Amino acid sequence: MQVIDPAAANAAVSLPIFDGSTVMHQVYAHPLPKWAAAILAFGQLTAFSFGDDIKPSDVEFFEKQVRPILVVHCYECHSTSSSPLQGNLLLDSRPGWQRGGDSGVAIVAGNTDESTLISAINYDSLEMPPSGKLSTKAIATLTKWVEIGAPDPRNESPGKQKSDKDVDWSLATTHWAFQPPAYSTIPAVDDLGWAKGPIDRYVQSRFESNSLASNPRASRKALIQRLTYDLTGLPATADEVSRFINDDHPLADERLVDRLLASPAYGERWARPWLDLARYAEDQAHIVGNNQSLFFPNAHYYRQWAIHALNSDMPYDQFVRFQLAADLCDNASQHVAALGFIGLGPKYYRRNDPAVMADEWEDRVDMVGRGLLGLTIACARCHDHKYDPIETEDYYAIAGVFASTEMFNQPFDDSIKKGKNGHAKDPKTAFHVVREAEKIRNLKVMIRGDVKNLGEEVPRRFVKIASADLKPSPFQHGSGRLELAESIVAPSNPLTSRVWANRAWRELFGQGIVRTTSNFGLLGERPTHPQLLDYLALEFQRYQWSPKRLHRMMTLSATYQQSSDMGSSATVDPENRWLARMNRRRLSVEAWRDTVLHAAGRLDRQVGGESVRASDSQETRRTVYSTISRFELDELLALFDFPDPNNHCAGRVETTTPLQKLFLLNSPFMISQADRLANLLLQHSNDDQQRIEYAYELCFARSATNAEKRKLHGFLRDTNDAKAAWQQIAHVLLASNELMYVD
Repeated sequence: MQVIDPAAANAAVSLPIFDGSTVMHQVYAHPLPKWAAAILAFGQLTAFSFGDDIKPSDVEFFEKQVRPILVVHCYECHSTSSSPLQGNLLLDSRPGWQRGGDSGVAIVAGNTDESTLISAINYDSLEMPPSGKLSTKAIATLTKWVEIGAPDPRNESPGKQKSDKDVDWSLATTHWAFQPPAYSTIPAVDDLGWAKGPIDRYVQSRFESNSLASNPRASRKALIQRLTYDLTGLPATADEVSRFINDDHPLADERLVDRLLASPAYGERWARPWLDLARYAEDQAHIVGNNQSLFFPNAHYYRQWAIHALNSDMPYDQFVRFQLAADLCDNASQHVAALGFIGLGPKYYRRNDPAVMADEWEDRVDMVGRGLLGLTIACARCHDHKYDPIETEDYYAIAGVFASTEMFNQPFDDSIKKGKNGHAKDPKTAFHVVREAEKIRNLKVMIRGDVKNLGEEVPRRFVKIASADLKPSPFQHGSGRLELAESIVAPSNPLTSRVWANRAWRELFGQGIVRTTSNFGLLGERPTHPQLLDYLALEFQRYQWSPKRLHRMMTLSATYQQSSDMGSSATVDPENRWLARMNRRRLSVEAWRDTVLHAAGRLDRQVGGESVRASDSQETRRTVYSTISRFELDELLALFDFPDPNNHCAGRVETTTPLQKLFLLNSPFMISQADRLANLLLQHSNDDQQRIEYAYELCFARSATNAEKRKLHGFLRDTNDAKAAWQQIAHVLLASNELMYVD
């Protein structure tokens, strides 16, 4: 596979074709279940299938949390290697526990009351394990596993499990994500007039091959609202909409996009999904009494750094370097707050306990692995990864970097009083960052994840599968954080630019080219448009890793500018995998709350500053500045699908619940905004017709339709209390579906 000079990317001639179909289906990492290797070799699956509709997230839960408990506490008596086998019960395979033992079926998927395993580990009848009751956390994990249906990918029959083997690297590297991205010939298409550039040609070739035609271009009103929300997280005003609709300049689209990219609101909008990835928070999930010593009162400095970095279009490779190792970079003292990427991570009490620190290191490895590389490296903490070519040694090589790093409350300046080991005596006078640990060390493999059962020492280094020639060099300088960052953004790493380009695509289109945005491994989905993803990844690198330029490319494409109308493609392609229309998307909680405040004339556009409470009806700052608590998430944020800040978030989910509607109708926040909007309307004019027009301009940046005017005039005629009537109208408009969707 040849990598072509990026300068030739836009030429539709003589470029070698990257035939993704010949490699995308093939992922070979030992040990694989026999059936999986056979099926994948013939390329018959879109993504891994485990039978019984086991989701990849459930498999990850089993491998990361459930299997280690079974291995450590159950296999001695209930596995094919047990001598003798106790109770005739096997727990080292799904067929084993489904068959049951002398006491009957041990696990009834979805029913903890009928599962003997659950009663036994609670010591309600049998007492298992007999050596001592499991920890509360382990019992809760196994209980949750059974409650969600006991997902278990171990399909081998009892007695037929294979022992671990070395990874077959020649096969492992044929997986699409481990191949270097490469430019390919711009595809030929039937309709030569639709595409505006290479992005559209790649998309068009796929929907045409599936007998689909593109949607018409979105209306100018819909397009400016979409662009304004996507690039700034805010609604377009009625005046902005009017100017764009009437702008007949041939570069009107480009001028609009450039104006939005230059807005300070751009960094505020795009920092939020990054903060989701970084599991940004300002406290801890567990509090002992009133002990707040592990809290982060100045976490907002990291948030502000991310906003500023994105507004200044900091190259993504530098963005990564500073967050992992600003203290080790030359002339980077002004970027110290960037180290909050690690420094704001979960901290646990009993911090000198080896098991506690091992859990903290796992969090850091997982964040870097899934967030930056799209790899579930943390799944290899207890054993070689069961599906991807990631060995246990890879995990401990990265974990050693964080074992050689310590969290640090760095004083703002030399005038700040210092406590033990140079930490600011008062955390309120410090940046919450990291620094080199006093002791730089390699970790020994913790066999089966047991901190007391140690194997061979592993040098600190990068993950083998993402290293040049599969030969990562040991890190030589300090903890290795800077070398880790350089390895992540190295041209030889096939993952990083793809992962970021895919995340940007998901934010703009509602779904990624790879839908499992934090898992590019075997359990993840294959890209729907592999050649397009490679093109975007390489263009991203070619233009100095510029996030703004990547967003500009995407938003100026004909693909992005399609209407979201549900035409014939909705029947042929209901999931819109081939992008013959734009996805209809709901606003994030941040964009929705900001829109409500904007309509009520209350939105405070000041950039930066300390955190505020989102559900406070009197608080008017943008929602990106909300206080984020791991212990008790703000009720407004939690209600509208804000992610759990205890964990990495691959992408927001959307739910529709009765509680959301009750909040819209009854919450003090909504009532307060409706009262403020009503006052604006009453002050605007004494004429109801003008008030109605103004209400629709403020809320929807459009004129009211004749039908809407008739209904509102009828409602106003039937009331004797004009103020109360306008408060109700304002409340209905603010709670409407139209205010909750991009277009």
